[in-house]
Amino acid sequence: MKDTRTRNEALCDAVKEACLTYDQLAADIRRTAAESGTILRTNSSAVTHWAAGRPPAPGTAGYIAEALSRRLGRHITPVDLGWTDPEHRADRAGAALGTSVGPDPIDIVRRLGEADINRRQIITAAAYSVAAAALPLGTAQAAEACLRAATTAGGHVGAADIAAVRAMLQAFTRIDERQGGQHGRTAVVQYLRSDVADLTRGRFATETDRNDALGTAAAVTYLCGWKAYDAGEHGLAQRYYLQAVALARESDHPAHEAWILRTQANSAMGISRPEHTLDLADAALSLTEGRVSPGYLSLFVITRARALALAGRGPEAAAEIRRAQDLVLRKNESTEELPFWASVWTSRNTANVATNAAKTLVSLRDHANAERHYTTAASTFDRVAGKARVTALSLSDLGREQAAQGHLEQACSTWGRALDYFEGINSDQAAKQVTGIRRQLQAFERRGVGAATHLDHRARDWQLAHA
Repeated sequence: MKDTRTRNEALCDAVKEACLTYDQLAADIRRTAAESGTILRTNSSAVTHWAAGRPPAPGTAGYIAEALSRRLGRHITPVDLGWTDPEHRADRAGAALGTSVGPDPIDIVRRLGEADINRRQIITAAAYSVAAAALPLGTAQAAEACLRAATTAGGHVGAADIAAVRAMLQAFTRIDERQGGQHGRTAVVQYLRSDVADLTRGRFATETDRNDALGTAAAVTYLCGWKAYDAGEHGLAQRYYLQAVALARESDHPAHEAWILRTQANSAMGISRPEHTLDLADAALSLTEGRVSPGYLSLFVITRARALALAGRGPEAAAEIRRAQDLVLRKNESTEELPFWASVWTSRNTANVATNAAKTLVSLRDHANAERHYTTAASTFDRVAGKARVTALSLSDLGREQAAQGHLEQACSTWGRALDYFEGINSDQAAKQVTGIRRQLQAFERRGVGAATHLDHRARDWQLAHA
């Protein structure tokens, strides 16, 4: 029987505009899906079928649209590519949840949380959106009156209620630092959807109480975003972060908004999506310079250094590393108090600056100095109780830099320590680090490094235990 499908001109035009072959587009789609933990087998034959008029699965359509968005430098949706049937439209509506800042971020957070808990694939496996990464840079909270009205609908909320939520936030975060982001994840999301959302709907005696409640909600939303990021669900993490920015902005705490923008930049760099990261780092810095303490400011300066390095601006990146280090030296550990939204995550600016300085130097291919900074970070985190996760990650990175310089036995020793700390940690970041360690160890074995075989067996056992 003759195939009566109509050629998909919208898709063909987009591919032509992007100057891509079908093989290249297929590779882009596979990479985009892999960022969210989805393994696709897309090849040029699949693209040929789509171009001829056969629609892809709705979930795949989102990855195709994002891959072309990145190539064309503008936001593309599945509908733009000619997939207008009800199934794709319904899926597109779900996939768009949280990718914009609307008049009521709490409502969006509730719906995101429901999709998260119920493991709706269209949300949990969503691609990281390069276009959405730029949203905080140009989005004003235009619907302030709407959100203000929504935050006066419930019972009376006072300082004690806000303090109780902050105490829960600290408890959840401590668990993450010890055991990884997947421990208690559902509980945190449910807490956000119920207790925290209800908190923001209350009646407040003062404007300060209202702002503190919104800021606390932003911090818990941020934690949900971090947990999604630690699970490798980067599209979902991005959606939580965008709503956290909206809440922080409405709480009238510019430094809190800056904290989340900084994390968005670092997260994007962590998954090799540097687009807009320098703009995000600059926006965060503009909200903090002249307004915060030296130690807190150092965290924003070092993020900018990392973004500059990825933008190919090495000398400027090196200068920002030095500026961040100078700011750390100026801070007073005994008197400098971080805001609550930062203090639950970091109490050691020295280690955080060292970690990001090392990442910057890796981009600049300065492995010796990257090793030195990772050593500082690992030893500093190691001295703080309850920092097993970040200590393990620092040691993994340290071993990689030692290996890059040919110090193979030393790298094996460092990775052995990392595996000690990784024990009991449930984290996609940890799993990827151990996979990377094993990949390098197999090369070491072929070169006759004695410690590599035993360590590879340990790493394999860790993978089996944490599968």
